[in-house]
Amino acid sequence: MTPYDPHNVFGKILRAEIPCTKLYENDVALAFSDIRPQAPVHALVIPKGAYVDATDFCAHASTAEVEGFWRAVGAVVQQLGLSGDGYRLIANTGADGGQEVPHFHIHILGGKNLGRMVG
Repeated sequence: MTPYDPHNVFGKILRAEIPCTKLYENDVALAFSDIRPQAPVHALVIPKGAYVDATDFCAHASTAEVEGFWRAVGAVVQQLGLSGDGYRLIANTGADGGQEVPHFHIHILGGKNLGRMVG
């Protein structure tokens, strides 16, 4: 596994070196609007801990981090009003999975019919 690089863009956002449009925050997670939205509603949820990807997070995050992270995802879905019509959660992992930032994150997309996942 690639070691965590603290200089990635999400690390900089967590350290307030780069601004974001914050949507939600708890002790273990931060949610903010994506700067290049791929749907009418597009938010990102990241853990505050240094985890490269979903595999790293699942293997090394504490129970409190895992619970707090997923509670943050749920809170953002509710806050954005997506639970009624539906939404998509995406966690790109690794090069073949399309991961662009080496810090675990979940995309929350909604606001329209998103169609098939893979065409």
